[in-house]
Amino acid sequence: MLKNALIFIMASFIMACSSKKQKVDLMILDANIYTVDSAFGWASAMVITDGKIVETGSDEHLLAAYEPEEKIFLDGKTILPGFIDAHCHFTGYATDMWKCDLVGTNSYGEVLDKLKAYAANAPMYWLYARGWDQNDWKDISYPDNSELNKMFPNRPVLLKRIDGHAGIANKKALQLAGIDANTKIAGGKIELINGEPSGLLIDNALDLVDKVVPAISDSLAKVYIQKCEKLCFSYGLTGVHDCGISEHTVDILKNMNLQMKVYAMLSDKDAYYDTWLKSGPLKLNNLHVGGFKVYADGALGSRGACLLHPYADDNDWYGFLLAEKTHFENIAEKLIRSNFQMCTHAIGDSANRVILNAYAKVLQGKNNKRWRIEHAQVVDTSDFHLFGDYNIIPSVQPTHATSDMYWASQRLGEAHMKGAYAYKKLLAQNNNIALGTDFPVEDISAIKTFYAAVMRKDKNGNPLNGFQISDALSRQETLRGMTIWAAYAAFEEKEKGSLEKGKAADFIVLSNDLMTCKDSMILNTKILATYINGKMVYKQ
Repeated sequence: MLKNALIFIMASFIMACSSKKQKVDLMILDANIYTVDSAFGWASAMVITDGKIVETGSDEHLLAAYEPEEKIFLDGKTILPGFIDAHCHFTGYATDMWKCDLVGTNSYGEVLDKLKAYAANAPMYWLYARGWDQNDWKDISYPDNSELNKMFPNRPVLLKRIDGHAGIANKKALQLAGIDANTKIAGGKIELINGEPSGLLIDNALDLVDKVVPAISDSLAKVYIQKCEKLCFSYGLTGVHDCGISEHTVDILKNMNLQMKVYAMLSDKDAYYDTWLKSGPLKLNNLHVGGFKVYADGALGSRGACLLHPYADDNDWYGFLLAEKTHFENIAEKLIRSNFQMCTHAIGDSANRVILNAYAKVLQGKNNKRWRIEHAQVVDTSDFHLFGDYNIIPSVQPTHATSDMYWASQRLGEAHMKGAYAYKKLLAQNNNIALGTDFPVEDISAIKTFYAAVMRKDKNGNPLNGFQISDALSRQETLRGMTIWAAYAAFEEKEKGSLEKGKAADFIVLSNDLMTCKDSMILNTKILATYINGKMVYKQ
């Protein structure tokens, strides 16, 4: 408090001696500000007007030059640019809020217990749940739908796995979707037991059921989106990259007064290409539609990732692509003549190779198209150079590594782990990497993302020396990946992602200095306040 009093006295003296100062809306003083500019600069003060940063610098200099309507003294607390989640499912997470949450369940029995409790007051006739992960259970085998059929013989049920690439549907849901023992689906799998569907659906087979689940109303969707927005603010997110949304969802967002800044990728649909390639990207105040989200394969946890080698725990299985190679090549041919990014989900090393080669074929060397591979989870060591050769951005989620590390080598085999979750190797290709969470697949917490990227450990500090620690990112690299490099990955680095003159005043106030605090204190860091365009949208 004494320090603040001295600053105030100094400010009063300077104001009395100064004849002419520039009027501004807000001045932040006595702060620990990381600007995350090209020099990774530092400042103690910042001035803002009309939602933009006017200048950063020392308290003394800014007090001498500006006359603010409001001053905020932060007692040395840390300010960072607002976090930008470079890969998540913002609107999907929001509109999933009516569903039964199965994240953290420890057995299939617990799943059924939660579903039974949920069913009593479920808002819809369908019983839809998401979040189970058999890798967290003592019995890691996939369940079938026999118990679901007994519990709910006349009510459709769909239990989606946490990654969204596998699910269990009961008999009623399968009937409504028209799935029987003779149903065939490219890029998907319908598991059979004794010649009949077991209820287990993987990748494109899951879509057959998803299509017949009734959508919630637009008015309810807006309520949940606003609820999700507030949740994001509490975690320090000021921007999100929403991966794979519909035109209808774009229309909902256009008609909402959101403060969250959304970069949206459209889903891979023929009709969307026909429409959007004629009109071009959409850029509004807080909504930017600039890419297409394409799926090459499934997830490693559900053995849907497409590998160059057989799964180590299933020697006859390689996973699969979700479409023919020509599908991805044709999309690349379309998009190369547009201003849209191609952003492709690729988990397995075979899928990554297919997409890298499809990109390379049309990019033809160095470029500024900023096409992306989402996840880039397992890359063959001979293919890393393709990211650099063609300026392809790896968009990765650090908590995938710390979630999967317990079983990844069992899926891949030790020989193939060198190219898995290899963030340092990916960073080296173009000297940038975009970081996200993939929520709701992983936790929405940006602080957990930071910890996983830097420490390569789970919340309990395991493993002791970090998981494949040579591919950990530095604190500075991680912060850039969550701010300015995430902005770059959406062609938005000139307007956000760092605290520089002329950019949006999107910033957060933290309880700890993530750049210098002890490793053990990272996860204890709290978001004290979140600002967008210079306005506080969250305060603890």
